[in-house]
Amino acid sequence: MSMNRTPNPFTRLAPFIQEFIYKKRWETLREAQVEACRVIFDTPNHLLIASGTASGKTEAAFFPALTELYNHPPESVGILYIGPLKALINDQFERVSDLLKEGNVPVWHWHGDVSQAEKTKLMQKPSGVLQITPESLEGLLMNRPNAIPALFHDLRYIIIDEVHAFMGADRGIQVLSQMTRIERMASCSPRRIGLSATLSDYESAAGWLGAGTAISTEVVSPQGGRKLRLSVEHFSLPDARDEKQAEQLELAKQAYHQFIYDVTHLKKALVFTNSRSDAELTTLELRRIAAKREQRDVFHVHHGSISAMLREETEAALKTGEGPAVAAATVTLELGIDLGELERVIQLGAPYSSSSFVQRLGRSGRREDQASEMMFLIPEEEDEEAQLPARMPWTLLRAIAVIELYLRDKWVEPVDVRKKPVGVLYHQTMSTLKSMGEATPAELARHVLTLPSFREFTTHEYKQFLTYLLQTDHIQRTEEGSLIIGLGGEKIVNNYRFYAVFKDDEEHVVYNGSEEIGSITTVPPPGYCFSLAGKLWKVEEVDVKHKALYVKSAKGKVDTLWLGAGGDIHTKVMQKMREVLAGSTIYPYLAAGAVNRLERARRLARESGLLNSMIIPAGGDSLFILPWAGSKQFRTLERLLKHNLSQRLNLRSIVPMEPYYMVVSGKTDPITMHHAISEELLNLEDPSLLLKPEEAPYLGKYDEFVFPQLVRSAFSVDGLDVAGLAQTLGINNK
Repeated sequence: MSMNRTPNPFTRLAPFIQEFIYKKRWETLREAQVEACRVIFDTPNHLLIASGTASGKTEAAFFPALTELYNHPPESVGILYIGPLKALINDQFERVSDLLKEGNVPVWHWHGDVSQAEKTKLMQKPSGVLQITPESLEGLLMNRPNAIPALFHDLRYIIIDEVHAFMGADRGIQVLSQMTRIERMASCSPRRIGLSATLSDYESAAGWLGAGTAISTEVVSPQGGRKLRLSVEHFSLPDARDEKQAEQLELAKQAYHQFIYDVTHLKKALVFTNSRSDAELTTLELRRIAAKREQRDVFHVHHGSISAMLREETEAALKTGEGPAVAAATVTLELGIDLGELERVIQLGAPYSSSSFVQRLGRSGRREDQASEMMFLIPEEEDEEAQLPARMPWTLLRAIAVIELYLRDKWVEPVDVRKKPVGVLYHQTMSTLKSMGEATPAELARHVLTLPSFREFTTHEYKQFLTYLLQTDHIQRTEEGSLIIGLGGEKIVNNYRFYAVFKDDEEHVVYNGSEEIGSITTVPPPGYCFSLAGKLWKVEEVDVKHKALYVKSAKGKVDTLWLGAGGDIHTKVMQKMREVLAGSTIYPYLAAGAVNRLERARRLARESGLLNSMIIPAGGDSLFILPWAGSKQFRTLERLLKHNLSQRLNLRSIVPMEPYYMVVSGKTDPITMHHAISEELLNLEDPSLLLKPEEAPYLGKYDEFVFPQLVRSAFSVDGLDVAGLAQTLGINNK
């Protein structure tokens, strides 16, 4: 898409937007902005803006949409902006507030931290732009259905920020359902504008954005090259088998944390970790080093369990604070909050996906001529006496794989949309019923099964689904034959946690005096210490009734208090890791320690025959299985072995080290096992045969309330991948 074909739309923009551009001293509109104006002004289509971070996507969406509102003022809210995080909404609110002041366009935001008075003002005079999270929108649709027509009857645009954060997840299904429900309840037909930085498959993203509407979606994706500066360093941590090794391990850990300290403490830097526990631990260590060296404490933590006030302090320190500031963060800072001119982005360990890598990379180099810079620092245990696959530097291989897939092939994981999202079906059924007050089974089916994501469910399945909810008292039948929410359902639906479709553990709020620090899921007894917000605390009192913990500052050992789970890995990443291990390329971004570790791993792989076959002897009557398959396919193979083959092959135990390898013990040999796996995959007609008769594994937050037979069939299409496993293993399934 070249700029030449599209005339410069500057003169078509509302006067207050032109004024805003003059004030900012922008000399030209960016390509994404020019193209977005063309689509909004000259076509009836939805619009997907897919371009790198800091390419002016927010303005590209708002300039033409606000111009339309200026030319034809709406009689209700004109633009609904849906963002995945409160912090992102607050940030975007700041970004567009100057622009909107000029144009006299009111902006409202609606989430848990917004006052009731503010919400009432909006209700009295619906207008302008409303910024909201899916959870708050759910609350609005459920609890204030009568206000929806007045709020949205003249809604022109729905802007969805960070589309990729929603698409493959249950929240994406929720958002699509909400957009359709708004259109029906308010009799409006807004156009949709999606914003995203990391996409490889534009077609499926465009299809997702327009789901449930008859309008086509145009994609604007300017091709801008970005300068990258990457480095990957590896730290081998010895296994502590005896006292001497324990000392060596302690020294190695110290060297690792000192390295992080040295490369960050004089900069504005973001340190990404894969878990809240790692973010806490790292900050604690960096603060200890600062104290020891008698240097400034410039360290912060940012994750979902830190109080809003402390999170905002962190964002402000990075964005506008004087001097250096370092924040250890999880996914909460991966999405598009503009943190200004970060000098360095560090990743501890490796991301689980290419899309996460690209998002994190985009946090730096946000100004025109700056390179995006990212340093991977990978600590991995190395034990010379461990089993062969355990001696592979899996995290290092994963880091190289996600970098190579993105740099060489521009590949990012395609979106995996659930075919039978039973938990969200429950959620939207209960939300719709709460919103309607009562409905006949036929009315409810008509409202819910026509939402974009539930079309795979048959009316027969929905009937079984409702019958089960009646039996469990989640819904009740009135004397007239209508359905209402039952006593069992009331408990679920009337809790504020119901607005969210993602899993969130029951958390206890932590207070130091009257200051809220954050929240934890695992509650230690009084007298014990734990870390939160990068500091140590001692528990003074636990208030079970109000789910609160009172603490005071402490020094001493640290415990992690969240149950962390790794991410899922795509088959393509696993196969790239195998390629890296089998190859001889020395990648230019690898630092000395990483080159050394990769070379040792390659030598060991060659000498041991690790790459010669999927199944290799492990000594005694054990075998290693290395399928080089993604998480979903790995779990499918694990089930195939446990449920279908363990008796036939006399397997004593199957120990998965997901998703890298399994250790299988029993009286069998590699050839027999390979043959048995191939045969089983070729003849498996129905994936649900990989489940035990009574088993119904949950994939989502509300699956537990759904008719078990339906949960089983959902798991067999969404939790397993027989065809993908067969393809990965080179077995031609029918």
